[in-house]
Amino acid sequence: MIRVEIDDALTTVILDAPEVKNAFSGDMINQLSDAISNAEETKACRCLSIRGANGNFCTGRNLNEEVDPELEAVLQREGDWVRIFQQLRELSKPSVAIVEGYAIAGGFTLAMGCDFVVADASAVFGAFEMRNGFPAAINTPLLAKLVGPRVALEWALLGEPISARRLYEMGLINRLVEDPSQLASMAKAFVSQLTALEPSAVAVAKEIHHAARNMPISDALAMGAQQNSLISASGWLTKGIEKFASERRNET
Repeated sequence: MIRVEIDDALTTVILDAPEVKNAFSGDMINQLSDAISNAEETKACRCLSIRGANGNFCTGRNLNEEVDPELEAVLQREGDWVRIFQQLRELSKPSVAIVEGYAIAGGFTLAMGCDFVVADASAVFGAFEMRNGFPAAINTPLLAKLVGPRVALEWALLGEPISARRLYEMGLINRLVEDPSQLASMAKAFVSQLTALEPSAVAVAKEIHHAARNMPISDALAMGAQQNSLISASGWLTKGIEKFASERRNET
């Protein structure tokens, strides 16, 4: 099952299926999709975090679940799964995966699909799909975008466990804690930084970031210049400076 907790500007989605180490059923995928949609539509929400219960993040999709084998049903299930990553990609608020234990197969995909990752150093990641004789068909495109082509293909084919330390050193984890008991406090501090940001600025920054990764640098810079022109013309820049100055005066 999926549980959702709302604490002021933070919406937290908790994967809670202890008997399968939080592996996704079809219902859980749909519930996660609904939770992401609700976070997007809720004005008070400034950040979405996703974590697992019972000491693990997620071990992918539940391969033992009885499902309809008809082609139309299969296509629907795969479409539901892919929609999660499209939603995370288009979410105007930052998303944070908080990882402990196993984040493998689809769980690895989910963590990498979030904007940020905070993890316990003992967490284990990996695209384990090939161990069951089928390709990591959704994980592979994400990895191909995030890491070098040779490393991405190695991970997709060999299905070996990847340490949190290695991912941190490669820039795929933002915050790493050595002591598991510190994970919650580290995640809270990181999320607090995100929720304190101006929501509209975050949304625009995410759009620019995603677009820039898929275009030549000259085009990305031109897009940035156009955004700055629009910001200045709208008066947003002046308002932002005044707000910042006011906050600094209050602090002193």
